[in-house]
Amino acid sequence: MKKNLLSVLILALLIVNLVLTSVMMVSVIGTNSKTAALITSITKVLNLELYEPGEDPDANVPLSQTATYSLADRLMVQLKQDVGPDGSKQGAGMIIFYMSLSMNTEHEDYAKLGTSETLSGFEIQIKDAVASVLQNYTEQDCRENGDRIRGEILLAIQNLFQSDFIYKVSISDVIYQ
Repeated sequence: MKKNLLSVLILALLIVNLVLTSVMMVSVIGTNSKTAALITSITKVLNLELYEPGEDPDANVPLSQTATYSLADRLMVQLKQDVGPDGSKQGAGMIIFYMSLSMNTEHEDYAKLGTSETLSGFEIQIKDAVASVLQNYTEQDCRENGDRIRGEILLAIQNLFQSDFIYKVSISDVIYQ
């Protein structure tokens, strides 16, 4: 009789232990996912290079959901000048290029902000955002860090529209003068 009572007691404690363990795991997993999301957002804000600027690791937009807007004119932006050891200016003073924006047609902001009429009305602000990024770089910086600079341009344009419906900036026909 004592052995049966002891077996029932052990079984009851085992079930209580199993229930408490499952409750603890559910609460820890929920907290862990929230902590991971918080850390990811902090690293993005502090720009700890978890991702490149303007890069969204979750944004894999298929071509069937992509619309492209090309800026009408070539952009011409004054670059920061390199100064040589003798004090002379080196490198190109200007960068000239064509630029286009890739937009997600399934994004909620695309319908109101992504039309050609809307974007053509914001071309001057877009050019200003691009110029404000590029003015901080020299010709050598542009040649060596093109992808990073393109990401910063994308981030500046996304900040201008307060939306990420524009997910990619394409630059072509680059000329340095």
